[in-house]
Amino acid sequence: MNNPYRKTVPFIRLRLLLLGVVAWTFGPALMSAQQGQSQGPKAQQVQLSGFPQGNNSASLQQSASPSTTSSVNTINTTVQVQGAYQGSVLGPVSGDGPVSLTFAEAIRRGLQYNLGTLDSSASLKQARAQRLSALSQMLPNIYATLLESGAKTDLQTQGLSSGVFGGGAVLPTVVGPYHYYSAEVNLSEEFSFTSLHNLRSADDARQAALMNGRDAREMVVLAVSGSYLRVLATQALVASQEAQVEYAKVSYKQAQDQMEAGTKAQIDANRSLVELQSQQQRLTSDKAQLAKEQMSLARVIGLPLDRQLVLSETLPTSAPELPGVDSAVKEGLDHRADLMAAGLQVKAAQQALNASKSEYLPSFSVNGSYGLQGVNPNKGANVFQATATLNIPIWSSGRVRSDVQQADAAVDQRKSEFADKKGVVEHDVRTALLDLNVAAEQVKVAESNRQLALSTLKQSQDRFAAGVTTSVEVVQSQESLGSAELDYINGLFSLNVGRINLARATGQAEAVVPTLIQ
Repeated sequence: MNNPYRKTVPFIRLRLLLLGVVAWTFGPALMSAQQGQSQGPKAQQVQLSGFPQGNNSASLQQSASPSTTSSVNTINTTVQVQGAYQGSVLGPVSGDGPVSLTFAEAIRRGLQYNLGTLDSSASLKQARAQRLSALSQMLPNIYATLLESGAKTDLQTQGLSSGVFGGGAVLPTVVGPYHYYSAEVNLSEEFSFTSLHNLRSADDARQAALMNGRDAREMVVLAVSGSYLRVLATQALVASQEAQVEYAKVSYKQAQDQMEAGTKAQIDANRSLVELQSQQQRLTSDKAQLAKEQMSLARVIGLPLDRQLVLSETLPTSAPELPGVDSAVKEGLDHRADLMAAGLQVKAAQQALNASKSEYLPSFSVNGSYGLQGVNPNKGANVFQATATLNIPIWSSGRVRSDVQQADAAVDQRKSEFADKKGVVEHDVRTALLDLNVAAEQVKVAESNRQLALSTLKQSQDRFAAGVTTSVEVVQSQESLGSAELDYINGLFSLNVGRINLARATGQAEAVVPTLIQ
């Protein structure tokens, strides 16, 4: 009796043979892919320090220094702008003549065109992209594949011959050529605590970059307002020096007239002429310094250097009411953006440490595909494939331990930086209050000295005209008045810089400073 299954056995074996050929061909690639997945996701390490890199800063420094007169010690104020905050990109400006500029407009332009603001915006954009990259590790990956394959295989090169099968089946030595087509939609998804903590770390880093951007805007306000006040102070110095030149001209004319009348010696006229020429030279130097200060201001707010600036305000003379030390310190700790950024950097490092520790834990992945396959594009069968994989780490040759130690070092470093930043904020607030109090007293003393010096000069000129004294007393009175004027202008500059420093120290520069000068 004939066995009905006897003829089908060779065909089954032939199909198994073809499957073996496919496995022989594509097996190494599949094994390589599985080996790559078995390692699981890797923790993203953070930098050791959470502070922004680079030497970018803006500061208004105040220190005690002897006055040009011997009557009072003054606060010497300097504006220091470094790195990106010194530069800008050129912004639009109307007309071709002098540029009229208000204090608030200068700050607005600085926030828009200063390189410090632009750099911080780029850093924030990069942090957002890094968070998006971390988020992508948590989301499914879906893609489509279209495949056309053709092959011809020599079975003898694979170690197969006709003697392998029994039953009288004749096995060809060459299979093919054969073709098949495939159109599939593929999906892959991986679940791991490492990817989750990487996402949380990237999110905290993005928030820290946002706070660093706010701090950069505060620094830009500091740089622009300090430069603007420096121009106002230099303009006041030029105006004061012009008055000194006029006083010197009057004194020289008096000495010249009296010498021609024979009531004064040539030495008095010469001494007055030397004083006049010295005052004129100082005026020339002050005007050159004013041009430099205007160019520095133009650089930080994106204006062309060849345009003259016409500032709308003068240095305010009113002293502000000082807040209490404790309330000011609390306000600084609550509002300073750089302190908030340091705290967020600690959180980001802690999440990175958790991600590193999570590399010890298993991860789960799912892969699947669905589509059509067949020997003809018009005819095909529905096919699918689904795989679930649980990866359990056993031994990683110390890689995970290394990641944990690196992340733990970053946590320790950033905690130290955060604690130090608290001290920096409190130091800034207390120093700003002390400097502001001293500057307010300096203005009062300098104003009194200025009035006394002006009165003394007028008396000396009257005494010289009456022949009671020589030009030596007049020259000394002129120098005293010039020093008193310089002390007064520097005092006003220090007073207003102190107000800006206090706003910066308490984290309120962008909100408060534009309204300080009306």
